[in-house]
Amino acid sequence: MPPAAPPVERVRSAYASRSESDYIANFWTALGWSILTCGIYGLYVIYQLTRRSRDHNRRRLDLLEASTALAWERAQSSGKADQLRPQFERIGGHMNVLRGMLSDFRDPVIWTLICLLTGIGYLILYILLDQDLVKHDQAERAIEADLVAVYNELGADLPEPVGEAHVNHNYAARVVVLLVTFGIYGLWWQYNIMDDGNRHFETNWTWEDGLRHALGG
Repeated sequence: MPPAAPPVERVRSAYASRSESDYIANFWTALGWSILTCGIYGLYVIYQLTRRSRDHNRRRLDLLEASTALAWERAQSSGKADQLRPQFERIGGHMNVLRGMLSDFRDPVIWTLICLLTGIGYLILYILLDQDLVKHDQAERAIEADLVAVYNELGADLPEPVGEAHVNHNYAARVVVLLVTFGIYGLWWQYNIMDDGNRHFETNWTWEDGLRHALGG
């Protein structure tokens, strides 16, 4: 097995690969093409929404793990490892949340087939994607906050996490509205999922840009 790349190189690699994982969805483009293709493009959208949720979590986990490993190296070399150990322990706990999400059943191909074969698949997937975003966002915000404190103590100025934290929607109310509107509300629900994910990515990019600058590019 080849030796692992240095943490700073892993940070740069995860930063550079965000265009591969962080798919920005455009609702109106998706709606237009779905109409023109009689719904076929809509299945591609489902595939992309599921894939980006899974792949974004993987990429962010790589970036945050590498950032933490680099901080630990610097803490040890500066003699501050014991002082900063509580922060690293908290980071480890939140990192386990992101690692645990890797084993969730989010295969984009299978979920696309489920949605193709059964209408309730859309409902279940929309709820799962929303819950995944909230869970992921809470864990990574906590990690970022502790990394900011650690790096500041080590002489590197990291930006504070930005943007509003994501919260769970009222799924029972959404299901009721979906039924009352004979499924039309599903369009708004899909727009909401796209927009929440887009804004989440853009918030992450702002913090990542600050991280890269603090680590010297």
